Amino acid sequence: MGVKVLNIIPSKVAENSQTTQFTAEANTTIDKFTVTNTSAAVAKFSCNLVLVGGTAASSNLIIKEKSISAGETYVCPELVGHSLESKSFISTLSDTAGALTIRASGREIT
Repeated sequence: MGVKVLNIIPSKVAENSQTTQFTAEANTTIDKFTVTNTSAAVAKFSCNLVLVGGTAASSNLIIKEKSISAGETYVCPELVGHSLESKSFISTLSDTAGALTIRASGREIT
């Protein structure tokens, strides 16, 4: 078995429409996921972990409209330790365009 450390989602601004951020090429474990609000107002963040062939829906919603204060960095304990099977994906949603910067790291296990 091999383990490869990954920058799952390089730092980027979260879109204000449901967007696939990462699709696993092999079984992958999320080690860290941060959301930073760079705006001057509260913004809300949602995240889905979607199985292969699925779509973002309430059945795979892990974080629902988490309020992130202006200037706050939120380390998402809800996501740490979750595993994604090959072809499963992470999808996110911000309620405010340009407000939230996301980043995730993890391990791919082959």
